[in-house]
Amino acid sequence: MTAAPTPTHTGSTRLIIASIGVLLLLAALDQTIVSTALPTIVADLGGLEHLSWVVTAYMLASTVVAPLYGKIGDLYGRRNTVFVSVGLFLLGSALCGLANSMTFLILARALQGLGGGGLFVLALSVIGDVIPPRDRAKVQGIFAAVFSMSSVIGPLIGGWFVEAFTWHWIFYINIPFGVAAVAGFAMAFKPTGRRVKHSIDWWGAATLSIALASLTLATSLGGNTIAWNSPTFIGLIALSFTSTIAFVYIESRAAEPILPLKLFKLNVFSTTSAISFIIGAAMFGSVTFLPIYLQIAKGVSPTVSGLMLIPMTFGILLGSTTSGRWMGKTGKYRILPIIGAVFIVLGMIALSTIDQYTSTLRFSLSLATFGLGMGTTFPVLTTAVQNAVPRETLGTATAAGLMFRQVGGSLAVAAFGALFAPRMAAGLGTAVEFNGEIGPQMLHGLPEEARGLVADSVVNAIHPIFWIAASLGVIAFALSLLMKEIPLHNRQAPASE
Repeated sequence: MTAAPTPTHTGSTRLIIASIGVLLLLAALDQTIVSTALPTIVADLGGLEHLSWVVTAYMLASTVVAPLYGKIGDLYGRRNTVFVSVGLFLLGSALCGLANSMTFLILARALQGLGGGGLFVLALSVIGDVIPPRDRAKVQGIFAAVFSMSSVIGPLIGGWFVEAFTWHWIFYINIPFGVAAVAGFAMAFKPTGRRVKHSIDWWGAATLSIALASLTLATSLGGNTIAWNSPTFIGLIALSFTSTIAFVYIESRAAEPILPLKLFKLNVFSTTSAISFIIGAAMFGSVTFLPIYLQIAKGVSPTVSGLMLIPMTFGILLGSTTSGRWMGKTGKYRILPIIGAVFIVLGMIALSTIDQYTSTLRFSLSLATFGLGMGTTFPVLTTAVQNAVPRETLGTATAAGLMFRQVGGSLAVAAFGALFAPRMAAGLGTAVEFNGEIGPQMLHGLPEEARGLVADSVVNAIHPIFWIAASLGVIAFALSLLMKEIPLHNRQAPASE
């Protein structure tokens, strides 16, 4: 790995970080901001049967293109790639706001996701360009908190826009902030003027995209839109498996593979990829069901349930800030994922004991403990892998970590959902009619005894999810013990154009 002295233009570096942070926030918000507006959107556009695709289209597109953005950024420079990503994201946002039918909105959301997926990858990759390894975790920790915060404030902002303006502004608001952020980035992140001929591994990109798309579709739709044993679900899983086999075969022979298989021979890359997958499953798989517990078992409003998840964000911010300072001072990181995994296990065990009578303080402490584990783990994984891989594969390796995290989360959400729904239905028995759509409004129409039964059923159904997440944390702890440590240095290579 070649290295050069740290740039002295701190003002430009700060502007780059601020600009990329805003773009990352916009992309992350658009995963969740639309959720509270969906009833209003359906009332305006119709197409209730396609409702889930408003969310799925964005997540599917952003997951599929992440590895491709990482590779293109490595090959052609991240500056130009950021412009392409932001352009697609803002164009998709404008079209979403102009949508006059559900089909048009879904297609526009997919286009928006094609840009948003690049922003996730490029944000962390650009930090690898302009910040020395020992200081990266401080910035990436802030980005991790931004990403976590978006999952909490997204539904709150979406609900406010619907009430104060119209649902169209959920998408229009991206445009002024996005333009301002990319203008700041363009001024601060200067081109190098280097031009190198490259060839893109299109066949590898195609097979990986098919594998990820079919797997994401299977996990998003399985047990919901399509049955687990349906030919469609089985076909998607088979397509994902065969595409993965083809991808490995192609990558082993490609001149410039989109995901070099040699990276998996590096201890830090292979262990961080596995930990990202497992921690992503624990986080997304368990946190997804917390609003159900809060709104159904505890009986709080959707807005209040969002506010009650804020302690997790504080935990992530504290963990990421502390771990960033530790790495900056010592140049070491191996101990941090080990500690993070312990906090994750403790947080999940604490959450496995909650019921409808659990106090807000106890719930907040449990959630903050879990967030502390997340904050101590995720930024470290990105910093460690960027420090270990060759300079020319920095973006590719960063994208791989995000991809494994997202795929792990998608699989866990589907698996935990398949576990939760039948357990809740079994707990209700015939006393309360359950069609998978019990919500806060429906609860108000039930007698007190029936509401108590529903709360008990939710609690009993959600406990195994937290125990499984705690078990995943134990596996992450074991994998962290296997990770080698490569001391972080205080220099980095020149930024890509």
